[in-house]
Amino acid sequence: MKPLPAGLAAHLDSGATTLCWCWRLKRRDGLAQGFTDHDRDVVFDGTTFEAAAGFEASEVRETLGLAVDNLEITGALSSAALQDADLAAGLYDDAEVEIFRVNWADVTQRILMRAGTLGEVKRAGHGFSAEVRGLSHYLQQPKGRLFQYTCDADLGDARCRVNLAAAAYTGSGVVGSVLSERAFTASGFADIVSDWFTRGLVAFTSGEAAGQKIEVRRHTSEGGTVTFDLWQAVRAPLTAGMSFTATAGCDKSHVMCRTRFANIANFRGFPHMPGNDFLTAVANSGKA
Repeated sequence: MKPLPAGLAAHLDSGATTLCWCWRLKRRDGLAQGFTDHDRDVVFDGTTFEAAAGFEASEVRETLGLAVDNLEITGALSSAALQDADLAAGLYDDAEVEIFRVNWADVTQRILMRAGTLGEVKRAGHGFSAEVRGLSHYLQQPKGRLFQYTCDADLGDARCRVNLAAAAYTGSGVVGSVLSERAFTASGFADIVSDWFTRGLVAFTSGEAAGQKIEVRRHTSEGGTVTFDLWQAVRAPLTAGMSFTATAGCDKSHVMCRTRFANIANFRGFPHMPGNDFLTAVANSGKA
């Protein structure tokens, strides 16, 4: 049972209510945005909850124990603060969500009904739907290190220690011809062998996609033609002349760590651990 503030409880007992729903999103970059189903903006806690943003919410499914509670919110991409390109770029991934029940006539009478994070976001035309997951979903995510063959560090982080700013591991180029929404040829990398940037990152530095970083699915260099194939579509239409930087990739094997980066001292995997063939082996006469 959620205890109600005295003022809100008295308002509910009055029999005539002036209630609305308010949603506050806090992105990982620190930006906070508010939306409400009321017909006028609502302001509290330093946040303006924008009216007529097209937000609707399904019923909340709440369960006992550690099962993940969730609901779904739907809306139209009509708010000036909520852009389709930002959703596509992943700026709202895992954003914090707070859902309030508010007396719009006296915003001091309010209660936080639900807190969680944004899960899967689906877009269709000018609308979207987003899953709001309860905080218990973090309990279902792996934590700590994994005992595995490959390295569990991110290339260039504090545990890996590879300097990705070094000239050997980064380069700048310009989009040449556009092959699809996520593939293009490029100039500026003619002397770099194929797969050098596979599993690395492309970061656009000009155009509407400036600032977006996407992992490279495959990098090829054949006959003087350099091609980048990305795992995700670029949030803005690819056009010839867009500039970008690319950083080297790593398949997290101890072989690549040693040969490409000379960084085997910082390798965070267990390449010599016994596999299933060893664990299921049986004694065999005549073999050591």
